[in-house]
Amino acid sequence: MHITFVDLRQQYHEIKAELQQAIEGVLEGGRFVGGEEVECFEQEFAQYCGVRFAVGVGSGTDALHLALLTSGVGHDHEVITVPHTFIATAEAITLTGAKPVFVDIDPETYTIDTTRIEGAITERTKAIIPVHLYGQPAYMEPILAIAERNKLLVIEDAAQAHGAVYEGKKIGGLGAAACFSFYPTKNLGAYGDGGAVVTDDEEIAQRVRMLRDHGSRQKYRHEIEGLTSRLDTLQAAILRVKLRYVDRWNQQRQERASLYDALLKDTPGVVCPTVRKGCTHVYHLYVIRTKERDRLREYLESRGILTGIHYPIPLHLQPVYGSLGIGEGAYPETEQVAKEILSLPMYPELSREDLEAVAGEIKGFVG
Repeated sequence: MHITFVDLRQQYHEIKAELQQAIEGVLEGGRFVGGEEVECFEQEFAQYCGVRFAVGVGSGTDALHLALLTSGVGHDHEVITVPHTFIATAEAITLTGAKPVFVDIDPETYTIDTTRIEGAITERTKAIIPVHLYGQPAYMEPILAIAERNKLLVIEDAAQAHGAVYEGKKIGGLGAAACFSFYPTKNLGAYGDGGAVVTDDEEIAQRVRMLRDHGSRQKYRHEIEGLTSRLDTLQAAILRVKLRYVDRWNQQRQERASLYDALLKDTPGVVCPTVRKGCTHVYHLYVIRTKERDRLREYLESRGILTGIHYPIPLHLQPVYGSLGIGEGAYPETEQVAKEILSLPMYPELSREDLEAVAGEIKGFVG
């Protein structure tokens, strides 16, 4: 038995002809930076997210960084987020010169504990970055209310939540801006790096466009200092094809998650994902909890089943953030979760037999 953690080849073969046609069109056209494919993808992705603007950039990290810069976040500012996320969330903050201020997570949904946010706000706080982790939206209603009371920006980290829905509205249009990654393994993934900032605010969109292209609206005329962070034309063409399928793929992920739920129900010592009421989870990852995580992972690997851990070391305990002076015990829910979570194989093409095999081996280990 061999069940890989993720398999992008099956998806490629399903839409191979369309992808090859799209790639060939770019190669024949000879335009590899910008152009019609990028502009069309930006329009289509904005429409998909239910917002007015989408701006393609070089990566999800760049999307967060540029959204913060555009919003005026910089030195002497603080930005509130969670320690249970990929480092890109905090990196984007520190790259502006601001300081990340962590708030512990809700242990059931793994997203920010909204009851702790106001206690972390200071006179230097400029923004909140809620992370829609694993494909589950953060609890946005109280976050937006807190932000409004305290005159703070909300920038959504939606890198794992393409197509997720919060209270009837797709992720992307809830805060001042939302930031997506198109890393190949994402629910909507390119064949390389890529990202986007989406927003209803025209000023934010225009400024991100300038920042991604050396601070320029017009060639060789630079109004501000910027970066080189553009979504390349080949990736845009690929993403345009894949965007037509992402809702179907999300539904397939949800179906597979439901089957995992049913197969693992009442398994001693195993906690399946919790979906917050009013939210649609798109299962970028299917994450269980067990106190026997490390032993279970080794056992599954010995049986030919590959898994992941997202994420094993909380950000406040990462060596790079040692200067923040935050030790163990500061965020107990995050620290406990980091010891127990295990990401099971999850992608739209997983067969029922594969799911049953994974669940069966977990039950066999527990038994």
